[in-house]
Amino acid sequence: MNKKERNSFTGSLGFVLAAAGSAVGLGNIWRFPYLAARDGGGLFLVIYFILVLTFGFALLTTEVAIGRKTKQSPLTAYSVLGSKWKPLGVMACIVPMMIMPYYCVIGGWVVKYFLAFLTGSGIQAAEDGYFTSFITDTSTPIGMMIVFLFLTMVVVLGGVDKGIEKFSKIIMPMLVILILVISVFSLTITHTDESGTVRTGMEGLKILFIPDAGSLTFQNIFSTTMDAMGQLFYSLSVAMGIMIAYGSYMKDDTNLSKSIGQIEVFDTGIAFLAGVMIIPAVYAFMGREGMEASGPGLMFISLPKVFAQMGRMGNIVGCLFFAMVLFAATTSSVSILEAIVSSFMDQFHMERKKATLIEGVIALALGLLVCLGYNKLYFEVKLPNGAVAQILDIMDYISNNLLMPVVAIGTCILVGWIVKPEYIIAEVTKNGEKFGRKGLLVIMVKYVAPIMLFALLLKAIGIV
Repeated sequence: MNKKERNSFTGSLGFVLAAAGSAVGLGNIWRFPYLAARDGGGLFLVIYFILVLTFGFALLTTEVAIGRKTKQSPLTAYSVLGSKWKPLGVMACIVPMMIMPYYCVIGGWVVKYFLAFLTGSGIQAAEDGYFTSFITDTSTPIGMMIVFLFLTMVVVLGGVDKGIEKFSKIIMPMLVILILVISVFSLTITHTDESGTVRTGMEGLKILFIPDAGSLTFQNIFSTTMDAMGQLFYSLSVAMGIMIAYGSYMKDDTNLSKSIGQIEVFDTGIAFLAGVMIIPAVYAFMGREGMEASGPGLMFISLPKVFAQMGRMGNIVGCLFFAMVLFAATTSSVSILEAIVSSFMDQFHMERKKATLIEGVIALALGLLVCLGYNKLYFEVKLPNGAVAQILDIMDYISNNLLMPVVAIGTCILVGWIVKPEYIIAEVTKNGEKFGRKGLLVIMVKYVAPIMLFALLLKAIGIV
């Protein structure tokens, strides 16, 4: 695609909201609170915050700058930096193509639970076996996945400014308001269990913010650092081509450094609020053992049980919660799809409609396999990290645990040692903007980030 023909965000607000929408997804809501509760509360928060300002900042700035400088999608941008680096672009495009199908399946689960609470069936959704019976059904999950995929495609078909940007400007404020409302409600909860034990949401908040003294060992700090770094991949949408694609739509006169800072604040704030929203409520109704669930178990089993114990308010709070999750999941799926669509448009010179429909068909076909992986195609394998997995878990493991660290390591090597960090710095400061963390970017991209990423990769394959 010719640079002059390339669409763009209308301004910095559109870019920041779209990028923040990509970052604020299921990982923030169902993974961040669990890791924070498991990894020593305040210790995890401190390490995560430090990594956002250093490790996350370096990768995020690098990818956005590459996108704006090249005006290309992830599939084609790396070959502009170096003709021999085309395979890195291919991997950066494969990642969202692997994530898109199973993300739409999970998005379909969110649609199902939103409709259940909207129609007053939240009590049934909280019953034992409800989630299992739903995902093992051969038809309903497929229908819900198609609904979610269709919603995502409609936004992307609208283009960058009239689709993604317009959608983000409407949904993101609504998302923030819902999270704030549910967080405040969560903190006001007081619950007495059958044994007469009284627990409050404010007590649960202590678990999130006060460091566990027993966690301050070298082994726990290392493990928590690896967890926090892995969470950053989910949280900031780096190493999956999204920020390169969005950066390519960024206007040249936009203050890149300031926009990156706003994304950091937005994403980290939402992640913290997700913890405030979920941990106090789960603790009040289920105690510490209730926070042992993560991922689908937390969102689709533990939380509906919490809502069911709220009485009449349960359906209302559950409906608001899953509406918020649906907003977050959709903004992320839109960015995942756009990374693929922009790659098809740049590499094969396709029109947006054709590229979107082709990827829609691919995502639908692979999504069907994921859905059937819970019934007709069910099987289990043991992954190198020790986890027992089926189709969805395998796709998640390959994309998030293997390919994303490899893409990030490759990006650090390319930028840090081949084209040099000055390439990125020049793009960030080309309009005369100040770049206060310039030295930090150089150190992180050349030395620190590759080592940390390599350690994360070794952990994923079970070596450390």
